[in-house]
Amino acid sequence: MAIEGVVGIEVHAQLLTKSKMFCSCPNTVGAPPNTQVCPICTGMPGVLPVPNRRAVELVIRTGVALNCKIADYSIFARKNYFYPDLPKNYQISQYEIPLCRDGYIEIEVNGETRRIGIRRVHLEEDTGKSFHTGGSESRIDFNRCGVPLMEIVSEPDMRNGEEAREYLHALRQILRYIGVSTGNMEEGSFRCEPNVNVRDTETGRATAIVELKNLNSFRSVYQSINYEIERQKKLLLAGVQTQRETRRWHEGEGTTSPMRSKEEAHDYRYFPEPDLVPLVVDEKWLEEILADMPELPRQKRERLMAQYGLSAYDAGVLCQSVEFADYFEALAAEYGDPKGASNWMQGEVSRLLNETGKNITEMPLQPKQVAELLKMIDSRKITRPVAKEVFEEMFHTGRSAGEIVAERGLQTISDQSELERMVEEAIANNPKAVEEYRGGKQGSINFLVGQVMKASRGKADPRTVKELLAQKLSS
Repeated sequence: MAIEGVVGIEVHAQLLTKSKMFCSCPNTVGAPPNTQVCPICTGMPGVLPVPNRRAVELVIRTGVALNCKIADYSIFARKNYFYPDLPKNYQISQYEIPLCRDGYIEIEVNGETRRIGIRRVHLEEDTGKSFHTGGSESRIDFNRCGVPLMEIVSEPDMRNGEEAREYLHALRQILRYIGVSTGNMEEGSFRCEPNVNVRDTETGRATAIVELKNLNSFRSVYQSINYEIERQKKLLLAGVQTQRETRRWHEGEGTTSPMRSKEEAHDYRYFPEPDLVPLVVDEKWLEEILADMPELPRQKRERLMAQYGLSAYDAGVLCQSVEFADYFEALAAEYGDPKGASNWMQGEVSRLLNETGKNITEMPLQPKQVAELLKMIDSRKITRPVAKEVFEEMFHTGRSAGEIVAERGLQTISDQSELERMVEEAIANNPKAVEEYRGGKQGSINFLVGQVMKASRGKADPRTVKELLAQKLSS
């Protein structure tokens, strides 16, 4: 019996619009509860929705980026269900005719390219948010009601948690590149619900589909899917009859538990939204959207490799975000050495960004300032260890490299007699390393170089130091 996992994922992404989907309330995160609401988004009687044109354009832009067919005619529908954070008791969504369908996204898993189908991309409105404070009390914040929400439904083309995680990474990167969503899971602007079951590839027997909830990170997605595949494998092997259900993921225990039975489409009693006319996307409108499409991650990676002679790995790291890739290109232009610029971006820049929890747009340094520092290394005005120290101060203060080096006297030691004195002291104080070197262990000289660098507080040029040591050790 050959059993494999079958995974499809529904992603809900909040759209980067100034106002909500069907009213003029602001679409912002973090406002005090129930301060961004109006009669339309709270479902008061007698109000009429008006579609947000920008939200429609962002969904079409996403469809283009995901290689979808764009519908020239689509309609909104009412999705009926009853829940405290849904004040109208229905959600305006799309059902039979979505804006985008039949697309795909390519991911890299273990060195192989996998194509994951995109079944549909449609537009709807978000619900409010319930807060369960304990005991019998719950509170509701309606600020999120009516926020433009895009649902992206994949085909069940993934087989395990690793493929699902890579799919979500690639999808979120695309959404950020094209400027349609922040993709921040912690803010709820990028929410995913995997649908998982397993099947016997020889007999066709399969378990019922399980929808997973309460996933707050890509790590949760990866772990919950793999757990659920193993749980369902055991049920299939035991011949247990399963039913469609929604299960909750417990991060601490690493397990899932039943939450409720899974709704079918007919449970929502979809019907066309009577207050909205159909959406018509004519050729001119589509051409305007296509003309405004930015470079996508895969295109950018391939261009950086071709234009700057970078490896696939280097280009992939640099393209982690549009802003990071743009900064690299500006630095490469100022510095003149793309590989050197790439190494510094992946090394010192990434290190300090990670340590401070900042992104590249928050770094108070222009590419020209970083290029000045790198040129000082190349001209041997400062050593690389000193440059790292200087860059850290630049990063936190925004000051120039030249200013910091001059103020702190960090220039490379150019006094030959002082260097010779340090070299002679290193030889005199480390007889064992000297003996090993003269006995044929050439690597011992690096230890002596390190001793000189330590004595000079990193200001001695290591190449000059090594040359001096070699001369004196061979005499």
